[in-house]
Amino acid sequence: MNIAQDKVVDLDYKLTVKGEIVHQSEPGEPLTYLHGHSNIIPGLEKALEGRVAGDTMQVTVQPEDGYGERDEDNTEELAREDFEDDIEIGETYYAQAEDGSVIPFTVMDVSGDTVKVDFNPPLAGEVLDFDVTVVGVRDATAEELEHGHAHTPEMMDHDA
Repeated sequence: MNIAQDKVVDLDYKLTVKGEIVHQSEPGEPLTYLHGHSNIIPGLEKALEGRVAGDTMQVTVQPEDGYGERDEDNTEELAREDFEDDIEIGETYYAQAEDGSVIPFTVMDVSGDTVKVDFNPPLAGEVLDFDVTVVGVRDATAEELEHGHAHTPEMMDHDA
């Protein structure tokens, strides 16, 4: 079965940026996603189109097809009192937007009562190198299509 719109795909992957491993799937715990629903970055999804279980490939994704270019204006200064805990420079924290969505940000600097934060994704502007093995491809269930994402066995246990 080929990877195509509305297929559920299991991938083993290793993501490298500038020669350093940034993230990888654990042995026996592939990344599972619903193809064609923007669940993974566009450049990787496009490269996987038409592949089958057992295929191994290397994919280089440019920023515009990954996490986008860095936007230097996408930083802000927040009040120190808005943070409950000790603040660590370089750590990622999460803010809740007015619409209820969660927005990740990275602390760049702490100076007195001011915390400078960066709302760019940590890998914005980076060239992403993926080593990928397609572990499995299957049809999505009606429920997965309705929800817009794949369900893994672990998720099924939590729904019960």
